[in-house]
Amino acid sequence: MSTRTDQLLATGAATPASVNLGTVPPSTASEKPVLSAEQVTLAYGRRIVLSEVNLAIQRGEFWAFLGPNGEGKSTLIKALLGAIQPMRGKIFLRADFQQRTRLALVPQECEVNPSVPTTVREFVLGGLVGISLNGTQQDARLRGVLDLMTVSHLRERSLWTLSGGQRQRALVARALIRDPLLLIVDEPTAGLDLAAAASLLDAITSLSRDKGITIVFVTHDLGIAAQHATHAALFRGGKLTAGPLKEVFTPANLSRTFGVPVGVHHDDHGCVHVAVEHPSAASPSPQ
Repeated sequence: MSTRTDQLLATGAATPASVNLGTVPPSTASEKPVLSAEQVTLAYGRRIVLSEVNLAIQRGEFWAFLGPNGEGKSTLIKALLGAIQPMRGKIFLRADFQQRTRLALVPQECEVNPSVPTTVREFVLGGLVGISLNGTQQDARLRGVLDLMTVSHLRERSLWTLSGGQRQRALVARALIRDPLLLIVDEPTAGLDLAAAASLLDAITSLSRDKGITIVFVTHDLGIAAQHATHAALFRGGKLTAGPLKEVFTPANLSRTFGVPVGVHHDDHGCVHVAVEHPSAASPSPQ
């Protein structure tokens, strides 16, 4: 049951059978980045999409990638996955997952043909493409990720009978079965109701906070980024503005990225709040 996502991830060598989903201590200042980009330019033919990208992502960080459509978010994700090569510059992966078997992608939508009968168990096991495990090892990983995403009771259910929130949890489980160090998540809350979206976001945030998995979260929602991310990358005009959330989320940066005035407030608890500012309806008309 191969999908486009699986094909992107199937180029690496086999990894150890165990799935490490226990609590991981926070990274230290001396630890090498999980992933870094230095002066990277990405292009399709002669059309440059992003230029001079500099990025350093540490273990356990939660990165939000934000920007209007067509500004290069998907292009950078493809480069991180090894699907396209930089025109200039270098992308470095830490030695313990240079073969990219420990990168995983949660696509925005399920890529499996809905006409094919598929159980949750079959769907999640399909995430192991490119990784060599025996049956016992596969079962151990399957139990671990289904429990983690609280969908064990849906194991033998048809994927197509699930609610939107349940299906998104199965998508995350399919990615986690690879035992990733870096999890790339593409707009997972699109189309979900508020309760399902909030529950899924809490589950993904806990992977970063409690399990030490590095998250790259692609979204258009400033509120989600402000509430959950530790770091942000803003895409606009072929450039990237990236760093800790509180440094990147400024009125100037956000207004430039999205083309509308954006207010930013830091409360007494260290939380960041953002809001699009609208012109006052009471403004006097020109005479």
